[in-house]
This record gives sequence, C-alpha cells and structure tokens, in this order.
Amino acid sequence: MSDRESLHFINGEYTAGSSGLTFENRCPVDGSLIGLVHEGKREEVDAAVSAARAALKGPWGRMSVEERVRMLYRVADGITARFDEFLEAECLDTGKPKSLASHIDIPRGAANFKVFADVIRNVPTEGFFLETPDGAGAQNYGVRTPKGVIGVISPWNLPLLLMTWKVGPALACGNTVVVKPSEETPLTTTLLGEVMNDAGVPRGVFNVVHGFGPDSAGAFLTEHPGVDAITFTGETRTGTAIMKAAAEGVRDVSFELGGKNPAIVFADCDMDKAIEGTMRSVFANCGQVCLGTERVFVERPVFDEFVARLKAGAEGLKLGRPEDETVNMGPLISKEHQQKVLGYYKLAKDLGATVVIGGGVPDMPDDLKDGAWVEPTIWTGLGDDSAVMREEIFGPCCHITPFDEEEEVIARANDTVYGLASAVWTENMSRGHRVAAQIDCGICWVNSWFLRDLRTAFGGTKQSGIGREGGVHSLEFYTELRNVCVKL
Repeated sequence: MSDRESLHFINGEYTAGSSGLTFENRCPVDGSLIGLVHEGKREEVDAAVSAARAALKGPWGRMSVEERVRMLYRVADGITARFDEFLEAECLDTGKPKSLASHIDIPRGAANFKVFADVIRNVPTEGFFLETPDGAGAQNYGVRTPKGVIGVISPWNLPLLLMTWKVGPALACGNTVVVKPSEETPLTTTLLGEVMNDAGVPRGVFNVVHGFGPDSAGAFLTEHPGVDAITFTGETRTGTAIMKAAAEGVRDVSFELGGKNPAIVFADCDMDKAIEGTMRSVFANCGQVCLGTERVFVERPVFDEFVARLKAGAEGLKLGRPEDETVNMGPLISKEHQQKVLGYYKLAKDLGATVVIGGGVPDMPDDLKDGAWVEPTIWTGLGDDSAVMREEIFGPCCHITPFDEEEEVIARANDTVYGLASAVWTENMSRGHRVAAQIDCGICWVNSWFLRDLRTAFGGTKQSGIGREGGVHSLEFYTELRNVCVKL
C-alpha cells in the first residue's frame, strides 16, 4: 500500500485494478487532500469474489477451528501492534478526536477478532435421540458449516470497529469475505490487508474493493452470484436496494439500518447520570452514531432543569483538530453530509422550534474553515409529527420535549418507523424493567448508553434492520446449521 493511496486488496495483494478510475479522499477537518482511492468496477469485484471462493477450497477451508482461532488472535495483536498507524488513519478519514478513537474505535476493532474467535471455539450445537419403530433409535446432531463468501459493506462513522464487527465473526466461522468500505473512509480497511498477510491469513480470505454504490463496487458486490450472504450497516434506503439485489439467488442478509432513537428521562432519575449519558448519546462522534439519541422525552417536573443542564454541557464542548487532547468533538464526515444536517437545522427554525443552543456553523480558525463543521444543537417546541422529530438527521443535535405519564411517553417513543435503540433514565428499577420491555427496539439501555456486551444480541426492529449479531447470534448468520441423522 503506497502512502495514503488506497488500493484494492485482492487475493493477498494490493492492486490498482483495471478500471483506471480514482477519486479523492479528503479530510473533513480542513478539506485537505489525504490521497486518491482506486474505484472498483465489475472486474475488480469478480476478481475478489473468485479469490474468496478459491480460498474456501484451499488451506483456509481445511483449517481446524483451533488454527483459525490462533490466526485471528494474531490479527488482533497485529492491529494493536500498529495501534498508532490505525489511529492516525482513522482520524484522518473521519476527523474524530484521537481521544475518542483511541479508546473506542481501535481497541474495539482489534477486540472483535478475539471475541468471536472465542465464541466459535466454545459454542455448542445440539443433539437429540429419536426413538424409532424398530426400537434401535437414531441420533441427531448439529454441525455448523461456513456460509461461504460474505459481502461486507461497512459504514463511515465507525469504520474499523463496524467493519471488524462483521469480518471477525465471518472469518471465525470459516467464511471468506469481500469488503466494500465506505468511500469516505478507506484507510483502515486497506491497512488491515497488511495485518492479515503478517498474521499468515491465506490469500483470498480477506479482500477489499473500494468504490461507491450504484454502478460501482457496492452494486456489483451485492448483485454478484458468487456472494452467498451480505451484511450491511448504513441507511435504510440503501438496505432496501441491497435486499432487492439479494433476492436474486435468495441470499441471506443482515442489516443494521437507520434510527430515530428516543431517550426517556423520568423525574426520579439520577440527574447527573442522565445528563452525562445523554451528552454522549447526542454529541459523541459529532452525533454520527447509529445508536445515538435524537429525541429526548423528559418528565415535566424536571424538564427545565434538564434542558438547562444539557445546554450547559453542549456549551462546554470543544471543537478542533483530532490531535488536540482537549478537543471532544470533531467535524461531520463530509461537506455533503454537512449540507444535509444544516438543512435540518434550517427546517427546525422554519417550523418554529426554539433553538436552545447552536443551529448553524461554528466560527472556526482560518485553517479549519473548509472543514465539515456544525454546531452542537438542541431544540424544544416542535410536535412529534414534524420532520425534525421523524427523520434521521445523524448530526450532533436533539429535540427535548416534556411528558406527563408513563403510558403516554412509551407510545410517543414507539411512534416511529425505526426501532434500533433507546435509553431510559430512572432510579425506580421496577419502572426501568417495565418501560424497557415495552420500547420497540433492538437494545434498550437503562441508566446507561453504549454499554455493549459483545456476547449479547444486537440489531434493529422495524426499518432499523434485519437479523441479530453478537455472540452466538452471529453464528446464526455466518454459518449454516446442518443436521446429521444417524440410524442406529
């Protein structure tokens, strides 16, 4: 891999491919050019899928579980050994503060390989004895086999973490992968190819093809008949398009899609905890977290206090370059996304929202003025039926609205086409259990946010996704469970 040039990684080698097409990768902090990315078309995808299919029949397909586990441990250790390189690459692509990426993105990206290696080493299958008319019986037992070639389409908000969240279990289960990272964030996925080679992963097991969606690597990968299953994190509209492509050949899909996640703050909450958790859930990663909070419902007796304290917290956020250790909020991923978020900022004002704080572009130093910056923003005063309350914005913003009754707020929290995550803040644990069980979502945190046990089921409901991953649940997607029936 040449310096800052993002090449494809196919069959264990870096290649520019044959399309001859490239596009720019620009840093969202200041708009500077990071380097060129080679765009893959049908030929590059064909080559990657062919390499992945061949690897299934080669040394990788004959490798024991224990050998795979040791190899994936070496991959994780390889990421950790090159921690600073991965950190620099991730922050260049995303603009997020190094203080955030060094504690979440890179460590979790490495840990995903070890976590799922341990899962595949320890998970049991099933066995049943069947009585037969002749009295001899039959023994049934389950055998897990790899699904085959997995198409991995990963997002730009947590590029390494969410890519390895899929690649880790896929490889642990004995599959091979072709990864199409977001065109916004190619660097760490490209760098991982070097780590795979250093760890001794056979050629063709891990492949990377860069590009866009329509008429580019993304579409050609999802349409390819040699891809056995597709896993995707991103927008619901893109997931719909991928699902249509996967219908050809009846291929399996696993999607984590959009969200319009609620937080419910009851008057009996620990206010310090609720403010700290909501600050992170609204503003972490500049609001570009699928699990983040955009709708906050606060019980009326503490509504004014909560709004004032969240505003004070937002006022304390410092925007700037990733390497500044005092910075705790970076830019949005791109100028294009900045325009989308600013469009919602304008819409909120046009609809009559009270702008508690923010609502525009911050005044940045001259060397940062070309970055994709927006202000952390809080609104009140809009109805639940407004576009700002119903559509995913994916920026550092939230709307806070009061409520009076538990039953009322549950209905309002569930009044959305999405169902990914939620948070409930209360010191009454009977209420905490009761409310959490009634929220239509894949994960509900009580008195916390983004606290993830990787052994547990993860995914969305309604238009927020299909399927569950995490722990043994990942095996349901990345393997085929075959039953063997032996007549005794």
